[in-house]
Amino acid sequence: MGELNIENASSALALRVSPLKQESAVTTVPDTKPKKKICCACPDTKKLRDECIVEHGEDACAKWIDAHRQCLQAEGFNV
Repeated sequence: MGELNIENASSALALRVSPLKQESAVTTVPDTKPKKKICCACPDTKKLRDECIVEHGEDACAKWIDAHRQCLQAEGFNV
C-alpha cells in the first residue's frame, strides 16, 4: 500500500486533464508555417514576374516583383 506504481500514476494523471483544456491549447497556437513550398506558391504572379524580367529586364518589372512578393507574404513566407 505504501508503494506507488509509476505507470498507473501517470495514466491516472492523464485522465484528469479535461478535453476542453487540451482543445483550447491547440487552438491558441498560431499556424505560421507556410502550407506550400515557396516554389509552388503563387504560380500566376511568378509567371508574370518571370516573363516580364526576361522580356524587359528587372528594373522595368518592379510592379510584378512587388505583386509576387505580396502574394508570397500572404501565403506565410518571410520575403
